[in-house]
Amino acid sequence: MRRGRTADAGVEVVAVGCGGTYGRAVVATVTTILVAITSVPVMPTGPAEAVGPAPGRGTYDVTAPQGPSRSYGATTAQSPSRSYGATTTQGPSRSYGVTAAHVPSPSYGSTPAQSHSRSYPVSVELASLTPAVIRQGGDLRITGRVTNTSGRRLGPAHIGVRIGASGAIDTRGGLAAVARRAPLTRADGPEVPGRTARLAALPTGAERGFRLTVPVPDLELDDAGAYALTVDVVREGGAAAGTVLGLTRTHLSAYPDTTRLEPLRTTVLWPVLDTPRMEALTLRTQDSVLPVFRDDELTAAFGPGGRLRRLVEMGKGQSVAWVLDPDLIVQARAMAAGYRVARTPGDSDPQEAIEGEGGEAAADWLAALRRAVRGREVIALPYADPDLASLARGGGAPLASLLRRASRTGRSVVDRALGVHARTGVGWPAGGELDDGIARYAKELGLDTVLASGAGVASEGELVSEGATDDGAVSLEGGTTALRYDAAIAAQLFASHPAAGASGEPARLLLRQRLLAETLTAARELPYARRELVMVPPRRMPLAVARVLLTVVAEGGKAGWLEPAGFTAALRKPTAGRLRGFDGYPLARHASELPPARLAAVVRDRRRMRALAKVLSDARVTAASVRAALARSVATAWRADPSGAASYQRGVSRYLTASIASVRLVPKSMVVVAGGSATIPVTVDNGLQQDLTGVELRVLSSRPERLNARDRAMPVRASRAVSRTVRIRVKAYANGPVRLTAQLYTTADGLPWGAPMTFTADVRSVPSGAVIFVLGGTALIVLAAAFRPRRMRRR
Repeated sequence: MRRGRTADAGVEVVAVGCGGTYGRAVVATVTTILVAITSVPVMPTGPAEAVGPAPGRGTYDVTAPQGPSRSYGATTAQSPSRSYGATTTQGPSRSYGVTAAHVPSPSYGSTPAQSHSRSYPVSVELASLTPAVIRQGGDLRITGRVTNTSGRRLGPAHIGVRIGASGAIDTRGGLAAVARRAPLTRADGPEVPGRTARLAALPTGAERGFRLTVPVPDLELDDAGAYALTVDVVREGGAAAGTVLGLTRTHLSAYPDTTRLEPLRTTVLWPVLDTPRMEALTLRTQDSVLPVFRDDELTAAFGPGGRLRRLVEMGKGQSVAWVLDPDLIVQARAMAAGYRVARTPGDSDPQEAIEGEGGEAAADWLAALRRAVRGREVIALPYADPDLASLARGGGAPLASLLRRASRTGRSVVDRALGVHARTGVGWPAGGELDDGIARYAKELGLDTVLASGAGVASEGELVSEGATDDGAVSLEGGTTALRYDAAIAAQLFASHPAAGASGEPARLLLRQRLLAETLTAARELPYARRELVMVPPRRMPLAVARVLLTVVAEGGKAGWLEPAGFTAALRKPTAGRLRGFDGYPLARHASELPPARLAAVVRDRRRMRALAKVLSDARVTAASVRAALARSVATAWRADPSGAASYQRGVSRYLTASIASVRLVPKSMVVVAGGSATIPVTVDNGLQQDLTGVELRVLSSRPERLNARDRAMPVRASRAVSRTVRIRVKAYANGPVRLTAQLYTTADGLPWGAPMTFTADVRSVPSGAVIFVLGGTALIVLAAAFRPRRMRRR
């Protein structure tokens, strides 16, 4: 026997296998009659749907052949039920308790806008559902609460349970369809008889808890698989008896002990990442160099109960692959050693920063992380987790060189700090989207493995059609390996933001049941094939999502359809593959990319950082601090905080601008030169926090025949935060004012540094002999100028 559903009427039809043209004709005739009957317009009954008398099952006004376990008011021959490796027993037959005149029509021919426009006066939320996976016998226990959200008092009602009429859901798309369904339809199935909870009248705004206990055999679950579970509130008594007042849906996973599916080898990534906090700015003391953080939010995150601390505690001892950002380790170590916090994010004055308070919390967090990752797989992302997609659009070679260098340093930091040998060469594009440009740029950064959503990558000769479970590693052209993670599971994890307390219970329950259903349905797609499943949560994984993810893996593993696997195992024997026939990077995601102007600013700041390093006595620490900050400027984490990204990049630019401007010539307007030979003082102000070297001073005269500098270039040495006066020797030949220009240059490459400074030298009391010498020289120049044209005419 096979079950189908007519597209227009939405009525389930059971086709009895008669085995010939006659049988097919009968089925076609019956289907046509059902379509005609159920297509009759239904008069609306208000905001809620009437479903007939609540206590009884009743029958539909339409007659259909009977299936193996459900009765629709007619008797038919039965055929064996579908099996997925488990032996099942047939439950009692089921009859629906909804009269055709009262069944709502939207899901069976109305537009999606119409079907989703209905609202119910009672809100239904589930707080718990035990067991999470139905194994064998026992009871299903459901608790929750209902709230009267209407503006009127509602009469007595009851709470009931329904199992989807189509039985186990066979496809991943079918799970999504259940979640999208809004009003009660025939697809929700009939209420389980005799398993309801009475609900007294609800005043406006009243909230009541409820508890339901349903023996598992009463649910009539045919086989292993995911089923649609509906909990509804139905009015009792009076003319409106049977009206649906509210409902909620979730998924119920069943896996009898006799089921023998090939388990999915499951790799779970455990990201411990955060938004960059440390700036390029530092405060030098006599004993050390203290980094400056833009805020002190990591103190709470590292402390007891903080997100980063709880992630480490929850992941310890679990079969997960740790995904770390080396920059977070660097920041934690910096905090533990002592740090400062800017009064305003992006402030360029380190003296304004105050002492940070998270040193102890950071040290404890590092110790806890070291214990948690011991003996586990650790993946070190490129330094600061750069936004590969944005960089592929406008990063270019300069930023690739910067990130390669930073990543080499990052891996050594992770290995030393945690006592591990971290795996590197793994990139993670935002959203797991991958196209040719992103793949090429990842290769340029030295990344040979890319975490990619299965929606954009296909393997040659894949066993399951597009849109089903994406499994295994794929080898792409150019030598890049794409490790595909499940797009549907990732979408659920990324979209869920349940609260951690009691208020988040309903959302956590729905997420847990949906993920169990997704993984079980994935296992049933190819029940006897050895397949991989990679589960990737959000980068900044909420604690509630982390808890649900671990629960799903534990429940699926205990039941038998999931089996833990490592990251390295998932990469073994990649199959040949390709990017799908369209650009794998959705246009909608382009809007959150880092703007090209910001990437250009980072490139410009890199050039300025290299120039600054040439004039410092100890450039190593400053250059490393700025390089790290430039890498943080292009972090993927900024996609969720565009204003923070702009602020951070501006802070780095302001720091470099202030640093370069700190080495300057002190302005002056006039000096007096008395005599033929003299020295002119020029003051160089060093506002940096370290000694100034690598610069020289040059002074040029606008009238060298009257006043000229005897010293072409004078090296400048100045201690940190002091001014140094350099004396330039000059030779005067005539009295009167002369314009002089002083300019600093870097000795490494002879490039000008900062703005020039122009002043006037007033020459006085030059000896008469010198004046005669100057006049004679001037006369010779005039004669030479006059004589040259005469010679030219003779020629």
